[in-house]
Amino acid sequence: MIIRIMGEGQYEVPGSLFDELNSIDNRIVELVGKGNEADYRTELLKLINVVKSNGKPIDDASIVESNIIVPPEDLSLEEATEIFTGSGLLED
Repeated sequence: MIIRIMGEGQYEVPGSLFDELNSIDNRIVELVGKGNEADYRTELLKLINVVKSNGKPIDDASIVESNIIVPPEDLSLEEATEIFTGSGLLED
């Protein structure tokens, strides 16, 4: 699966990571819903780090459609309420 981290590029990530990424995504949705900014930021950074550490960077010259777009780590809690709702970034 191809995941874009806004402002950082795209990564080819093994599908075997879907459950782990979905679990983090679901925690983010819950934390954003509760207004828990500190833990939300921790989990968003964790999501980004899992993608970066397990994914293979895609050359910027390549044009590849992303399956998932992850917001940047400096996304405010207010902005996150528009993105991390329902099932979040990853469909359950």
